[in-house]
Amino acid sequence: MVSHVVGGLGLFLFGMHVMTAGLRAAAGNALRNILSLATRNPVQGIVLGTLLGFLAHSGAATTMIASFTNAGLISLAGSIAPMLGANVGTSLSMQLISFDLGHYAWTAIALGVVIRFSIPHPRVRETGSALLGFGLLFLGMTTISETLAPHRDAILPWLQRIHGETFAGRLAGIALSALLTALITSSGAMIGMCFALTAAGVFTGFDQVFPIVMGAHIGTCIVALMASLPMNIEARRAAMAHLLFNVFNVLLALAAFPWLKQLVVWSSPSLARQTANLHTFVMTGAALTVLPLPRLCASFLRIVIPSRNPPPEPSYLDAHLLNKPEQALRSVILELRRMARLCVEGMMLNGRMILAPSSSLFRKLTANEEVIDEVKDAVGDYLGKLTRRHLSRRQTLFLQHLDRCMKDIERIGDHLTAIAETSSERLRIHEAIWPEQTFGEFFDLFCDAKQVVVLMERSLNPDCENFQQTALEILRARDRYMIRSMDAKAEFAGAVVQRTITPIGGYFLSRYIADLDRLVRHAKSIAFAERQPEFWIKRTKLERVADRADHYTPPPHVDPKNYLEKLQREETFDLEPDEDGPPR
Repeated sequence: MVSHVVGGLGLFLFGMHVMTAGLRAAAGNALRNILSLATRNPVQGIVLGTLLGFLAHSGAATTMIASFTNAGLISLAGSIAPMLGANVGTSLSMQLISFDLGHYAWTAIALGVVIRFSIPHPRVRETGSALLGFGLLFLGMTTISETLAPHRDAILPWLQRIHGETFAGRLAGIALSALLTALITSSGAMIGMCFALTAAGVFTGFDQVFPIVMGAHIGTCIVALMASLPMNIEARRAAMAHLLFNVFNVLLALAAFPWLKQLVVWSSPSLARQTANLHTFVMTGAALTVLPLPRLCASFLRIVIPSRNPPPEPSYLDAHLLNKPEQALRSVILELRRMARLCVEGMMLNGRMILAPSSSLFRKLTANEEVIDEVKDAVGDYLGKLTRRHLSRRQTLFLQHLDRCMKDIERIGDHLTAIAETSSERLRIHEAIWPEQTFGEFFDLFCDAKQVVVLMERSLNPDCENFQQTALEILRARDRYMIRSMDAKAEFAGAVVQRTITPIGGYFLSRYIADLDRLVRHAKSIAFAERQPEFWIKRTKLERVADRADHYTPPPHVDPKNYLEKLQREETFDLEPDEDGPPR
Protein backbone atom coordinates (compact mmCIF):
# COMPACT_ATOMS: atom_id res chain seq x y z
CA MET A 1 0.00 0.00 0.00
CA VAL A 2 2.80 2.41 0.96
CA SER A 3 4.72 1.78 -2.25
CA HIS A 4 1.56 2.29 -4.35
CA VAL A 5 0.72 5.55 -2.55
CA VAL A 6 4.28 6.91 -2.80
CA GLY A 7 4.50 5.79 -6.42
CA GLY A 8 1.15 7.41 -7.21
CA LEU A 9 2.27 10.62 -5.52
CA GLY A 10 5.50 10.55 -7.53
CA LEU A 11 3.49 10.03 -10.72
CA PHE A 12 1.24 12.95 -9.76
CA LEU A 13 4.23 15.24 -9.07
CA PHE A 14 5.99 14.20 -12.26
CA GLY A 15 2.81 14.67 -14.28
CA MET A 16 2.30 18.14 -12.82
CA HIS A 17 5.92 19.04 -13.62
CA VAL A 18 5.61 17.78 -17.21
CA MET A 19 2.26 19.53 -17.67
CA THR A 20 3.39 22.94 -16.36
CA ALA A 21 6.75 22.73 -18.16
CA GLY A 22 4.92 21.92 -21.40
CA LEU A 23 2.50 24.80 -20.93
CA ARG A 24 5.36 27.21 -20.18
CA ALA A 25 7.30 26.06 -23.23
CA ALA A 26 4.21 26.29 -25.43
CA ALA A 27 3.64 29.83 -24.20
CA GLY A 28 7.27 30.71 -25.00
CA ASN A 29 8.21 34.36 -24.53
CA ALA A 30 4.57 35.12 -23.75
CA LEU A 31 5.28 34.53 -20.04
CA ARG A 32 7.94 37.25 -20.04
CA ASN A 33 5.58 39.58 -21.89
CA ILE A 34 2.82 38.75 -19.40
CA LEU A 35 5.08 39.77 -16.50
CA SER A 36 6.26 42.94 -18.22
CA LEU A 37 2.65 44.00 -18.93
CA ALA A 38 1.41 42.98 -15.49
CA THR A 39 3.01 45.97 -13.76
CA ARG A 40 1.04 48.67 -15.60
CA ASN A 41 -1.87 48.76 -13.14
CA PRO A 42 -3.15 46.48 -10.34
CA VAL A 43 -6.20 45.20 -12.25
CA GLN A 44 -4.14 44.27 -15.31
CA GLY A 45 -1.52 42.82 -12.98
CA ILE A 46 -3.91 40.46 -11.22
CA VAL A 47 -5.52 39.35 -14.50
CA LEU A 48 -2.21 38.60 -16.20
CA GLY A 49 -0.80 37.10 -12.99
CA THR A 50 -3.81 34.75 -12.92
CA LEU A 51 -2.91 33.57 -16.42
CA LEU A 52 0.71 33.11 -15.33
CA GLY A 53 -0.32 31.14 -12.24
CA PHE A 54 -2.62 28.91 -14.30
CA LEU A 55 0.26 28.05 -16.66
CA ALA A 56 3.10 27.80 -14.16
CA HIS A 57 1.52 27.28 -10.67
CA SER A 58 2.13 29.63 -7.77
CA GLY A 59 5.58 28.36 -6.69
CA ALA A 60 7.16 28.66 -10.14
CA ALA A 61 5.19 31.82 -10.98
CA THR A 62 6.23 33.60 -7.78
CA THR A 63 9.85 32.56 -8.37
CA MET A 64 9.63 34.16 -11.82
CA ILE A 65 8.19 37.33 -10.28
CA ALA A 66 10.99 37.39 -7.68
CA SER A 67 13.62 36.92 -10.41
CA PHE A 68 12.16 39.83 -12.40
CA THR A 69 12.25 41.95 -9.23
CA ASN A 70 15.85 40.82 -8.67
CA ALA A 71 16.71 41.93 -12.22
CA GLY A 72 15.15 45.34 -11.57
CA LEU A 73 12.63 44.82 -14.39
CA ILE A 74 9.67 45.24 -12.05
CA SER A 75 9.42 47.13 -8.75
CA LEU A 76 8.41 45.64 -5.42
CA ALA A 77 5.06 47.46 -5.56
CA GLY A 78 4.61 46.29 -9.16
CA SER A 79 5.19 42.66 -8.13
CA ILE A 80 2.26 42.59 -5.67
CA ALA A 81 -0.63 42.39 -8.15
CA PRO A 82 0.84 39.62 -10.39
CA MET A 83 1.79 37.67 -7.26
CA LEU A 84 -1.84 37.83 -6.06
CA GLY A 85 -3.00 36.76 -9.51
CA ALA A 86 -0.54 33.84 -9.56
CA ASN A 87 -2.22 32.41 -6.44
CA VAL A 88 -5.66 32.82 -7.97
CA GLY A 89 -4.48 31.22 -11.22
CA THR A 90 -3.12 28.19 -9.38
CA SER A 91 -6.48 27.69 -7.70
CA LEU A 92 -8.18 27.78 -11.12
CA SER A 93 -5.83 25.08 -12.44
CA MET A 94 -6.79 22.94 -9.45
CA GLN A 95 -10.44 23.46 -10.41
CA LEU A 96 -9.65 21.62 -13.64
CA ILE A 97 -7.96 18.78 -11.75
CA SER A 98 -10.92 18.43 -9.36
CA PHE A 99 -13.17 17.03 -12.07
CA ASP A 100 -13.42 13.24 -12.26
CA LEU A 101 -11.30 12.75 -15.38
CA GLY A 102 -9.34 9.70 -14.23
CA HIS A 103 -11.09 7.53 -16.82
CA TYR A 104 -9.50 9.64 -19.56
CA ALA A 105 -5.94 9.46 -18.17
CA TRP A 106 -4.75 6.81 -20.63
CA THR A 107 -6.38 8.63 -23.54
CA ALA A 108 -4.56 11.86 -22.59
CA ILE A 109 -1.25 9.96 -22.24
CA ALA A 110 -1.67 8.30 -25.63
CA LEU A 111 -2.61 11.55 -27.36
CA GLY A 112 0.19 13.42 -25.64
CA VAL A 113 2.81 10.87 -26.74
CA VAL A 114 1.54 10.91 -30.33
CA ILE A 115 1.60 14.72 -30.51
CA ARG A 116 4.94 14.99 -28.67
CA PHE A 117 6.81 12.60 -30.94
CA SER A 118 5.10 13.04 -34.31
CA ILE A 119 4.36 16.76 -34.73
CA PRO A 120 7.41 18.81 -35.83
CA HIS A 121 6.08 22.22 -34.75
CA PRO A 122 7.81 23.08 -31.42
CA ARG A 123 4.83 24.68 -29.67
CA VAL A 124 2.43 21.93 -30.75
CA ARG A 125 4.93 19.35 -29.46
CA GLU A 126 5.09 21.12 -26.11
CA THR A 127 1.29 21.13 -25.99
CA GLY A 128 1.55 17.35 -26.41
CA SER A 129 3.93 17.28 -23.44
CA ALA A 130 1.37 19.22 -21.39
CA LEU A 131 -1.34 16.72 -22.36
CA LEU A 132 0.97 13.81 -21.45
CA GLY A 133 1.63 15.40 -18.05
CA PHE A 134 -2.11 15.94 -17.57
CA GLY A 135 -2.73 12.21 -18.12
CA LEU A 136 0.11 11.17 -15.79
CA LEU A 137 -1.25 13.50 -13.12
CA PHE A 138 -4.68 11.86 -13.19
CA LEU A 139 -3.13 8.39 -13.37
CA GLY A 140 -1.23 9.17 -10.16
CA MET A 141 -4.40 10.40 -8.44
CA THR A 142 -6.30 7.29 -9.54
CA THR A 143 -3.50 5.03 -8.28
CA ILE A 144 -3.56 6.69 -4.85
CA SER A 145 -7.36 6.63 -4.47
CA GLU A 146 -7.71 3.01 -5.65
CA THR A 147 -4.93 1.91 -3.29
CA LEU A 148 -6.35 3.67 -0.22
CA ALA A 149 -10.04 2.84 -0.79
CA PRO A 150 -9.89 -0.69 0.80
CA HIS A 151 -7.98 0.67 3.83
CA ARG A 152 -9.99 3.79 4.65
CA ASP A 153 -11.26 2.38 7.97
CA ALA A 154 -7.67 1.80 9.12
CA ILE A 155 -6.58 5.29 8.00
CA LEU A 156 -9.41 7.29 9.61
CA PRO A 157 -8.10 7.04 13.23
CA TRP A 158 -4.80 8.60 12.12
CA LEU A 159 -6.64 11.66 10.83
CA GLN A 160 -8.75 12.35 13.91
CA ARG A 161 -6.23 14.73 15.49
CA ILE A 162 -6.26 17.07 12.49
CA HIS A 163 -10.01 17.02 12.04
CA GLY A 164 -11.29 20.53 11.36
CA GLU A 165 -14.32 20.34 13.65
CA THR A 166 -12.30 22.01 16.46
CA PHE A 167 -10.09 25.08 16.32
CA ALA A 168 -7.12 23.13 17.73
CA GLY A 169 -7.66 20.43 15.10
CA ARG A 170 -7.66 23.05 12.35
CA LEU A 171 -4.38 24.55 13.58
CA ALA A 172 -2.75 21.11 13.90
CA GLY A 173 -3.93 20.15 10.42
CA ILE A 174 -2.72 23.42 8.90
CA ALA A 175 0.72 23.02 10.52
CA LEU A 176 1.08 19.39 9.35
CA SER A 177 -0.14 20.19 5.83
CA ALA A 178 2.22 23.20 5.58
CA LEU A 179 5.17 21.01 6.61
CA LEU A 180 4.33 18.26 4.12
CA THR A 181 3.73 20.79 1.33
CA ALA A 182 7.10 22.42 2.03
CA LEU A 183 8.77 18.99 1.85
CA ILE A 184 7.24 18.12 -1.52
CA THR A 185 7.42 21.82 -2.65
CA SER A 186 4.01 21.74 -4.31
CA SER A 187 0.63 22.91 -3.07
CA GLY A 188 -0.90 21.28 -6.14
CA ALA A 189 0.38 17.88 -5.02
CA MET A 190 -1.02 18.32 -1.52
CA ILE A 191 -4.44 19.41 -2.78
CA GLY A 192 -4.28 16.60 -5.35
CA MET A 193 -3.81 14.21 -2.43
CA CYS A 194 -7.02 15.68 -0.99
CA PHE A 195 -8.80 14.81 -4.22
CA ALA A 196 -7.38 11.27 -4.12
CA LEU A 197 -8.35 10.74 -0.45
CA THR A 198 -11.81 12.07 -1.23
CA ALA A 199 -12.19 9.65 -4.13
CA ALA A 200 -11.01 6.81 -1.85
CA GLY A 201 -13.67 7.68 0.74
CA VAL A 202 -11.10 8.61 3.41
CA PHE A 203 -12.24 12.24 3.43
CA THR A 204 -16.00 12.57 3.65
CA GLY A 205 -16.61 16.15 4.78
CA PHE A 206 -15.51 19.77 4.51
CA ASP A 207 -13.96 19.81 8.00
CA GLN A 208 -11.37 17.25 6.92
CA VAL A 209 -10.18 19.03 3.76
CA PHE A 210 -10.15 22.58 5.17
CA PRO A 211 -6.87 22.33 7.17
CA ILE A 212 -5.14 20.47 4.33
CA VAL A 213 -5.93 23.19 1.77
CA MET A 214 -5.03 26.02 4.14
CA GLY A 215 -1.72 24.41 5.09
CA ALA A 216 -0.91 23.92 1.40
CA HIS A 217 -1.29 27.68 0.92
CA ILE A 218 1.50 28.33 3.43
CA GLY A 219 3.80 25.40 2.58
CA THR A 220 4.06 26.27 -1.11
CA CYS A 221 5.80 29.56 -0.24
CA ILE A 222 9.03 27.64 0.47
CA VAL A 223 9.74 27.45 -3.29
CA ALA A 224 10.02 31.21 -3.82
CA LEU A 225 11.67 31.80 -0.42
CA MET A 226 14.47 29.32 -1.16
CA ALA A 227 14.95 30.66 -4.70
CA SER A 228 15.19 34.26 -3.40
CA LEU A 229 18.00 33.61 -0.87
CA PRO A 230 20.89 34.62 -3.21
CA MET A 231 18.84 37.47 -4.75
CA ASN A 232 18.80 41.11 -3.73
CA ILE A 233 16.72 42.50 -0.88
CA GLU A 234 13.79 43.58 -3.06
CA ALA A 235 13.45 40.08 -4.53
CA ARG A 236 13.51 38.56 -1.04
CA ARG A 237 10.79 41.00 -0.02
CA ALA A 238 8.71 39.92 -3.02
CA ALA A 239 9.07 36.27 -1.97
CA MET A 240 8.17 37.21 1.60
CA ALA A 241 5.09 39.02 0.25
CA HIS A 242 3.91 35.65 -1.08
CA LEU A 243 4.27 34.08 2.36
CA LEU A 244 2.61 36.98 4.19
CA PHE A 245 -0.29 37.02 1.73
CA ASN A 246 -0.92 33.31 2.16
CA VAL A 247 -0.70 33.57 5.95
CA PHE A 248 -3.20 36.45 5.69
CA ASN A 249 -5.66 34.45 3.60
CA VAL A 250 -5.42 31.50 6.01
CA LEU A 251 -6.13 33.78 9.00
CA LEU A 252 -9.03 35.31 7.07
CA ALA A 253 -10.43 31.83 6.36
CA LEU A 254 -10.06 30.80 10.01
CA ALA A 255 -11.88 33.94 11.16
CA ALA A 256 -14.71 33.40 8.66
CA PHE A 257 -14.81 29.60 9.04
CA PRO A 258 -18.57 29.16 9.77
CA TRP A 259 -19.69 31.38 6.87
CA LEU A 260 -17.02 30.04 4.55
CA LYS A 261 -18.14 26.47 5.30
CA GLN A 262 -21.75 27.30 4.45
CA LEU A 263 -20.71 28.97 1.17
CA VAL A 264 -18.43 26.13 0.07
CA VAL A 265 -20.87 23.34 0.99
CA TRP A 266 -23.64 25.22 -0.83
CA SER A 267 -21.44 25.61 -3.96
CA SER A 268 -21.38 21.89 -4.85
CA PRO A 269 -22.54 18.52 -3.49
CA SER A 270 -19.20 16.94 -4.51
CA LEU A 271 -16.47 17.09 -1.85
CA ALA A 272 -13.74 17.24 -4.51
CA ARG A 273 -15.44 20.26 -6.07
CA GLN A 274 -15.89 21.79 -2.60
CA THR A 275 -12.13 21.40 -2.03
CA ALA A 276 -11.32 23.21 -5.27
CA ASN A 277 -13.93 25.89 -4.56
CA LEU A 278 -12.50 26.46 -1.07
CA HIS A 279 -9.07 27.00 -2.62
CA THR A 280 -10.46 29.48 -5.17
CA PHE A 281 -12.81 31.36 -2.81
CA VAL A 282 -10.11 31.98 -0.19
CA MET A 283 -7.46 33.03 -2.72
CA THR A 284 -9.81 35.31 -4.66
CA GLY A 285 -11.33 36.94 -1.57
CA ALA A 286 -7.95 37.69 -0.01
CA ALA A 287 -6.51 38.93 -3.33
CA LEU A 288 -9.38 41.38 -3.84
CA THR A 289 -8.87 42.64 -0.28
CA VAL A 290 -5.14 43.34 -0.80
CA LEU A 291 -5.29 44.44 -4.46
CA PRO A 292 -6.01 48.19 -3.85
CA LEU A 293 -2.98 48.52 -1.54
CA PRO A 294 0.20 47.59 -3.53
CA ARG A 295 2.26 50.62 -2.43
CA LEU A 296 1.16 50.23 1.19
CA CYS A 297 2.12 46.54 1.03
CA ALA A 298 5.55 47.45 -0.38
CA SER A 299 6.12 49.97 2.42
CA PHE A 300 5.05 47.40 5.01
CA LEU A 301 7.48 44.84 3.55
CA ARG A 302 10.35 47.33 3.74
CA ILE A 303 9.55 47.88 7.42
CA VAL A 304 9.25 44.14 8.17
CA ILE A 305 12.43 43.29 6.22
CA PRO A 306 14.78 46.27 6.70
CA SER A 307 18.15 46.60 5.00
CA ARG A 308 21.09 48.94 5.52
CA ASN A 309 22.19 48.53 1.90
CA PRO A 310 20.84 50.97 -0.70
CA PRO A 311 18.00 49.63 -2.87
CA PRO A 312 19.14 47.82 -6.03
CA GLU A 313 19.45 49.78 -9.25
CA PRO A 314 16.15 49.69 -11.18
CA SER A 315 15.81 49.09 -14.90
CA TYR A 316 16.21 52.06 -17.25
CA LEU A 317 14.07 50.51 -20.01
CA ASP A 318 11.08 52.84 -19.98
CA ALA A 319 8.45 51.99 -22.61
CA HIS A 320 7.39 55.66 -22.71
CA LEU A 321 10.82 56.58 -24.13
CA LEU A 322 10.32 54.53 -27.29
CA ASN A 323 8.64 57.58 -28.87
CA LYS A 324 11.96 59.42 -28.42
CA PRO A 325 14.55 57.09 -29.99
CA GLU A 326 17.62 59.03 -28.84
CA GLN A 327 16.47 58.84 -25.22
CA ALA A 328 15.61 55.16 -25.69
CA LEU A 329 19.14 54.47 -26.99
CA ARG A 330 20.56 56.37 -24.01
CA SER A 331 18.48 54.22 -21.64
CA VAL A 332 19.81 51.07 -23.33
CA ILE A 333 23.40 52.20 -22.66
CA LEU A 334 22.50 52.73 -19.01
CA GLU A 335 20.95 49.25 -18.90
CA LEU A 336 24.09 47.76 -20.46
CA ARG A 337 26.14 49.53 -17.81
CA ARG A 338 23.90 47.96 -15.16
CA MET A 339 24.70 44.55 -16.67
CA ALA A 340 28.41 45.43 -16.78
CA ARG A 341 28.39 46.36 -13.07
CA LEU A 342 27.20 42.84 -12.33
CA CYS A 343 30.14 41.53 -14.36
CA VAL A 344 32.55 43.64 -12.27
CA GLU A 345 30.91 42.29 -9.13
CA GLY A 346 31.24 38.80 -10.61
CA MET A 347 35.00 39.31 -11.08
CA MET A 348 35.32 40.35 -7.43
CA LEU A 349 33.28 37.35 -6.28
CA ASN A 350 35.39 35.06 -8.47
CA GLY A 351 38.58 36.47 -6.93
CA ARG A 352 37.26 35.41 -3.54
CA MET A 353 36.12 32.04 -4.97
CA ILE A 354 39.65 31.35 -6.27
CA LEU A 355 41.01 31.93 -2.77
CA ALA A 356 38.29 30.11 -0.82
CA PRO A 357 35.22 28.76 -2.63
CA SER A 358 31.91 28.81 -0.81
CA SER A 359 28.37 27.87 -1.74
CA SER A 360 27.06 31.34 -0.82
CA LEU A 361 29.50 33.04 -3.21
CA PHE A 362 28.60 30.59 -5.97
CA ARG A 363 24.85 31.17 -5.44
CA LYS A 364 25.42 34.91 -5.64
CA LEU A 365 27.35 34.51 -8.89
CA THR A 366 24.67 32.34 -10.48
CA ALA A 367 21.98 34.77 -9.31
CA ASN A 368 23.90 37.60 -10.99
CA GLU A 369 24.13 35.58 -14.20
CA GLU A 370 20.38 35.02 -14.13
CA VAL A 371 19.88 38.79 -13.77
CA ILE A 372 22.18 39.40 -16.74
CA ASP A 373 20.23 36.84 -18.80
CA GLU A 374 16.89 38.44 -17.87
CA VAL A 375 18.15 41.94 -18.68
CA LYS A 376 19.60 40.69 -21.97
CA ASP A 377 16.19 39.37 -23.03
CA ALA A 378 14.53 42.61 -21.90
CA VAL A 379 17.05 44.73 -23.86
CA GLY A 380 16.50 42.56 -26.94
CA ASP A 381 12.74 43.07 -26.72
CA TYR A 382 13.21 46.81 -26.16
CA LEU A 383 15.49 47.22 -29.18
CA GLY A 384 13.06 45.19 -31.29
CA LYS A 385 10.24 47.58 -30.35
CA LEU A 386 12.47 50.56 -31.07
CA THR A 387 13.00 49.38 -34.66
CA ARG A 388 9.25 49.97 -35.21
CA ARG A 389 9.96 53.71 -34.98
CA HIS A 390 11.28 55.92 -37.74
CA LEU A 391 15.06 55.95 -37.06
CA SER A 392 17.87 57.89 -38.66
CA ARG A 393 20.65 55.98 -40.39
CA ARG A 394 22.99 56.65 -37.43
CA GLN A 395 20.39 55.46 -34.93
CA THR A 396 19.79 52.28 -36.94
CA LEU A 397 23.50 51.41 -36.91
CA PHE A 398 23.89 52.53 -33.28
CA LEU A 399 21.08 50.15 -32.29
CA GLN A 400 22.91 47.26 -33.96
CA HIS A 401 26.13 48.08 -32.09
CA LEU A 402 24.22 48.12 -28.79
CA ASP A 403 22.67 44.74 -29.58
CA ARG A 404 26.14 43.25 -30.10
CA CYS A 405 27.41 44.83 -26.87
CA MET A 406 24.46 43.35 -24.98
CA LYS A 407 25.27 39.86 -26.27
CA ASP A 408 28.96 40.27 -25.43
CA ILE A 409 28.15 41.26 -21.84
CA GLU A 410 25.84 38.25 -21.51
CA ARG A 411 28.65 35.96 -22.68
CA ILE A 412 31.02 37.55 -20.13
CA GLY A 413 28.47 36.57 -17.46
CA ASP A 414 28.55 32.97 -18.73
CA HIS A 415 32.35 32.83 -18.49
CA LEU A 416 32.26 34.24 -14.96
CA THR A 417 30.01 31.37 -13.90
CA ALA A 418 32.34 28.89 -15.64
CA ILE A 419 35.31 30.30 -13.68
CA ALA A 420 33.37 29.85 -10.43
CA GLU A 421 32.59 26.23 -11.36
CA THR A 422 36.30 25.63 -11.98
CA SER A 423 37.14 27.05 -8.55
CA SER A 424 34.55 24.83 -6.87
CA GLU A 425 36.01 21.74 -8.55
CA ARG A 426 39.70 22.64 -8.10
CA LEU A 427 39.85 23.05 -4.34
CA ARG A 428 38.12 19.71 -3.81
CA ILE A 429 41.13 17.98 -5.42
CA HIS A 430 44.28 17.88 -3.29
CA GLU A 431 46.60 17.46 -6.30
CA ALA A 432 45.20 20.59 -7.97
CA ILE A 433 46.58 22.96 -5.32
CA TRP A 434 49.39 25.10 -6.84
CA PRO A 435 52.65 26.38 -5.32
CA GLU A 436 52.38 30.00 -4.13
CA GLN A 437 54.58 31.34 -6.95
CA THR A 438 52.31 29.77 -9.60
CA PHE A 439 49.23 30.99 -7.77
CA GLY A 440 50.63 34.53 -7.54
CA GLU A 441 51.37 34.66 -11.27
CA PHE A 442 47.90 33.39 -12.10
CA PHE A 443 46.22 35.82 -9.70
CA ASP A 444 48.09 38.75 -11.29
CA LEU A 445 46.71 37.60 -14.65
CA PHE A 446 43.22 37.42 -13.16
CA CYS A 447 43.54 40.99 -11.83
CA ASP A 448 44.58 42.19 -15.29
CA ALA A 449 41.42 40.61 -16.72
CA LYS A 450 39.39 42.27 -13.97
CA GLN A 451 40.82 45.65 -14.97
CA VAL A 452 39.64 45.12 -18.55
CA VAL A 453 36.10 44.41 -17.30
CA VAL A 454 36.21 47.48 -15.01
CA LEU A 455 37.21 49.71 -17.94
CA MET A 456 34.48 48.15 -20.06
CA GLU A 457 31.89 49.03 -17.40
CA ARG A 458 33.16 52.61 -17.10
CA SER A 459 33.07 53.10 -20.85
CA LEU A 460 29.30 52.49 -20.99
CA ASN A 461 28.47 56.02 -19.93
CA PRO A 462 25.86 57.72 -22.14
CA ASP A 463 27.22 61.16 -21.13
CA CYS A 464 30.66 60.29 -22.46
CA GLU A 465 31.90 62.88 -24.97
CA ASN A 466 34.31 60.52 -26.72
CA PHE A 467 33.50 56.79 -26.76
CA GLN A 468 36.44 56.19 -29.10
CA GLN A 469 38.94 57.32 -26.44
CA THR A 470 37.42 55.15 -23.67
CA ALA A 471 37.38 52.22 -26.08
CA LEU A 472 41.09 52.78 -26.71
CA GLU A 473 41.76 52.41 -22.96
CA ILE A 474 39.99 49.02 -23.00
CA LEU A 475 42.08 47.87 -25.98
CA ARG A 476 45.32 48.91 -24.31
CA ALA A 477 44.38 47.05 -21.13
CA ARG A 478 43.42 44.08 -23.28
CA ASP A 479 46.84 44.14 -25.00
CA ARG A 480 48.59 44.17 -21.61
CA TYR A 481 46.46 41.23 -20.54
CA MET A 482 47.19 39.22 -23.71
CA ILE A 483 50.96 39.69 -23.35
CA ARG A 484 50.79 38.45 -19.76
CA SER A 485 48.42 35.63 -20.79
CA MET A 486 50.82 34.34 -23.47
CA ASP A 487 53.75 34.51 -21.05
CA ALA A 488 51.72 32.74 -18.35
CA LYS A 489 50.67 29.95 -20.70
CA ALA A 490 54.28 29.28 -21.67
CA GLU A 491 55.46 29.40 -18.06
CA PHE A 492 52.67 27.14 -16.79
CA ALA A 493 53.32 24.65 -19.60
CA GLY A 494 56.97 24.57 -18.58
CA ALA A 495 55.99 24.03 -14.94
CA VAL A 496 53.90 21.01 -15.94
CA VAL A 497 56.83 19.58 -17.94
CA GLN A 498 59.20 20.12 -15.01
CA ARG A 499 56.65 18.56 -12.59
CA THR A 500 56.52 21.62 -10.35
CA ILE A 501 52.75 21.49 -10.77
CA THR A 502 50.69 18.36 -11.31
CA PRO A 503 48.89 17.54 -14.58
CA ILE A 504 45.53 18.14 -12.90
CA GLY A 505 46.82 21.50 -11.60
CA GLY A 506 47.87 22.43 -15.14
CA TYR A 507 44.49 21.33 -16.45
CA PHE A 508 42.66 23.72 -14.11
CA LEU A 509 45.06 26.55 -15.01
CA SER A 510 44.23 25.95 -18.66
CA ARG A 511 40.50 26.11 -17.93
CA TYR A 512 40.85 29.34 -15.97
CA ILE A 513 42.92 31.08 -18.64
CA ALA A 514 40.66 29.93 -21.48
CA ASP A 515 37.65 31.57 -19.80
CA LEU A 516 39.61 34.71 -18.93
CA ASP A 517 40.81 34.99 -22.54
CA ARG A 518 37.25 34.64 -23.80
CA LEU A 519 35.74 37.26 -21.50
CA VAL A 520 38.55 39.69 -22.37
CA ARG A 521 37.85 38.99 -26.05
CA HIS A 522 34.21 39.97 -25.53
CA ALA A 523 35.32 43.19 -23.83
CA LYS A 524 37.50 43.89 -26.87
CA SER A 525 34.45 43.35 -29.11
CA ILE A 526 32.56 45.97 -27.07
CA ALA A 527 35.49 48.38 -27.48
CA PHE A 528 35.43 47.84 -31.25
CA ALA A 529 31.71 48.68 -31.27
CA GLU A 530 32.38 51.85 -29.27
CA ARG A 531 35.01 52.93 -31.80
CA GLN A 532 32.44 53.02 -34.59
CA PRO A 533 31.51 56.56 -35.75
CA GLU A 534 27.79 55.94 -35.07
CA PHE A 535 28.37 55.13 -31.36
CA TRP A 536 27.41 58.41 -29.65
CA ILE A 537 24.40 60.18 -28.20
CA LYS A 538 23.20 63.23 -30.15
CA ARG A 539 21.92 65.47 -27.37
CA THR A 540 20.05 67.78 -29.71
CA LYS A 541 17.80 64.85 -30.61
CA LEU A 542 16.92 63.75 -27.07
CA GLU A 543 13.48 65.38 -27.14
CA ARG A 544 12.72 64.62 -30.76
CA VAL A 545 9.62 62.44 -31.14
CA ALA A 546 9.70 59.81 -33.90
CA ASP A 547 6.70 58.59 -35.85
CA ARG A 548 5.96 54.97 -36.48
CA ALA A 549 8.18 53.43 -39.16
CA ASP A 550 6.91 53.67 -42.72
CA HIS A 551 4.93 50.74 -44.01
CA TYR A 552 7.26 48.22 -45.59
CA THR A 553 6.22 46.03 -48.52
CA PRO A 554 8.54 43.00 -48.51
CA PRO A 555 9.90 41.75 -51.84
CA PRO A 556 8.94 38.28 -53.11
CA HIS A 557 10.56 35.33 -51.38
CA VAL A 558 13.74 34.02 -52.98
CA ASP A 559 13.64 30.72 -54.84
CA PRO A 560 15.25 28.19 -52.44
CA LYS A 561 16.28 25.92 -55.33
CA ASN A 562 19.20 28.10 -56.49
CA TYR A 563 20.51 28.53 -52.96
CA LEU A 564 20.21 24.85 -52.09
CA GLU A 565 22.29 24.04 -55.16
CA LYS A 566 24.91 26.52 -53.98
CA LEU A 567 24.84 24.98 -50.50
CA GLN A 568 25.45 21.48 -51.84
CA ARG A 569 28.15 22.53 -54.31
CA GLU A 570 31.66 21.40 -53.34
CA GLU A 571 34.10 24.27 -53.74
CA THR A 572 37.76 23.57 -54.49
CA PHE A 573 40.45 25.58 -52.75
CA ASP A 574 44.00 26.22 -53.86
CA LEU A 575 46.09 24.73 -51.08
CA GLU A 576 49.42 25.52 -52.72
CA PRO A 577 51.30 28.23 -50.78
CA ASP A 578 51.97 31.57 -52.40
CA GLU A 579 55.58 32.63 -52.78
CA ASP A 580 55.29 35.12 -49.96
CA GLY A 581 52.41 33.88 -47.90
CA PRO A 582 50.50 30.96 -46.35
CA PRO A 583 48.21 28.61 -48.34
CA ARG A 584 45.08 30.23 -49.68
